[in-house]
Amino acid sequence: MAYQKQKNIKNGAFVCAACGARVTPEGAGSAQRNHCPECLCSLHLDTQPGDRAAGCGGVMEAVGVWVRHKGEWALIHRCRICGCLHSNRIAADDNPIKLMSIAMRPLFEPPFPLERIEEMTALMGGNGSLK
Repeated sequence: MAYQKQKNIKNGAFVCAACGARVTPEGAGSAQRNHCPECLCSLHLDTQPGDRAAGCGGVMEAVGVWVRHKGEWALIHRCRICGCLHSNRIAADDNPIKLMSIAMRPLFEPPFPLERIEEMTALMGGNGSLK
């Protein structure tokens, strides 16, 4: 179980089960730290926030970002074991390059072949031309 790899050091500090970074609550910008600021991974511990009821314990990989109603960014985590999805707000000291690479992924890895974009535009009622 991945949770056993993530040892609580003290005062909410832990060693990341995914990348091995020592993570402390200082710098997070809040009283709670729920993911590594280096690799942005978390652990699948909760069914509901704070309940520690998830039996999985798998590594939760940051697979996307979204913007909450007041402009606050949040990470979308997916469990590598069971596929469960959770949303967690970003922390003040999260790796900005990693955050931006996750945010930009849909533009660099679109869910369709770019060479077919004119054909797809035409199918959606456009004139099919990008010129």
